Amino acid sequence: MEAELKSLEQKINHCVELCQRLRVSNQELRQQLASALNQNRHLEEKIGGAASRLESLLNQIPEDGA
Repeated sequence: MEAELKSLEQKINHCVELCQRLRVSNQELRQQLASALNQNRHLEEKIGGAASRLESLLNQIPEDGA
């Protein structure tokens, strides 16, 4: 009986350690995701600005009279 309890205690401790590692890993992944989303928004803004400037330049090109 004592050996079974000791084995169960070890399994529970292992599960607790795994849960703690997964919790830390999950938090790191959430931070990475937030960073990636912010970077994506920034790049979308840059692309939008570049597209606007390109459209403005295209509108300045005279149309061909042919």
